Amino acid sequence: MSLVIDVHTHMFSREYLDLVAEKGGPKYTMGHNKGGQEAIFAYGAPYVTLFPEMTDYEARIRDMDKAGVDIAVVSLTAQNCYFGGPEISLKAAQLVNDDMAYQQSKYPDRIRWFTSLPWQYPDLALQELERTVTNSSAVGVYVAANIDGLNLTDPLFVPIWNKIDEMGLPVLVHPTSPKGSEDMDLDEYGLVPPIGFMFDTTLAIARMVLDGFFERYQNMKVIASHGGATLPYLAGRLDRCHEMIPDCREKISKKPSEYLRNVYYDAVVYTQEALQLCIDQMGEDNVMYGSDYPHNIGHMEGTLGRVNNLTESVKHKVRGNNAERIFNL
Repeated sequence: MSLVIDVHTHMFSREYLDLVAEKGGPKYTMGHNKGGQEAIFAYGAPYVTLFPEMTDYEARIRDMDKAGVDIAVVSLTAQNCYFGGPEISLKAAQLVNDDMAYQQSKYPDRIRWFTSLPWQYPDLALQELERTVTNSSAVGVYVAANIDGLNLTDPLFVPIWNKIDEMGLPVLVHPTSPKGSEDMDLDEYGLVPPIGFMFDTTLAIARMVLDGFFERYQNMKVIASHGGATLPYLAGRLDRCHEMIPDCREKISKKPSEYLRNVYYDAVVYTQEALQLCIDQMGEDNVMYGSDYPHNIGHMEGTLGRVNNLTESVKHKVRGNNAERIFNL
């Protein structure tokens, strides 16, 4: 049976959360949600519910054993280290990166990790990239779908992308609150996670496609979180707009769907039909198991159950074979 490798799964360190509490404002604050649970708030709206498992690697390994997950490639999550000035942002990245490196050394057969970078400060980001990938043990890079309101295609980030591409690293593109969240009243009914996050990933990856990002950078391996959000459903629409609207083909020579099939996707979707759509549209070699554990909507067993329901040859690719290839595990 193939290994099960979880490419979308999160952890914090207590020191990192203490820094968010002390220095995260006014953007990020700590408090309790309506259910009385400890949470991170973004501009006063509940953003990330915190659970004990988020800082407890022993509990993580126990839950992995229970679910049948062999290796977890852990990352920080939505707010990442995009707060404070350069010193605070770098410190936030270093706190969580050092903790993840330590946890990999403690559980060498079970844990791998994505490095977090202070993207707003490219010189510092490049230093941390070098420190954590070349001199430490990170196997990829985490980036939010917008970095404190800046698009991933912003010229500020070109030196970082150039280095990541030179290294040929996997990059997990994970959503955060999309720009305009307040204008769209996404704090109402808790709409940021179910809908806002999907906007964020869809916009980020579509913009990268239309900007020619995937023609410029062909060595890195971009992973679009949550099954690519709405991209499997919208791939045909993007192609039709590319055909009929000049602005949509200004910088690219091929149909958007062809670039989308060079992106990778996780299996963090919540129905069998959605998972099958992602595989059908994006290719069975491009989809990997992910759980979103230990978020409250994450579920190791549920996602793995849907993966195991795939046809025999496809399920082994999604369970772990694709990730083994992409991460050189």
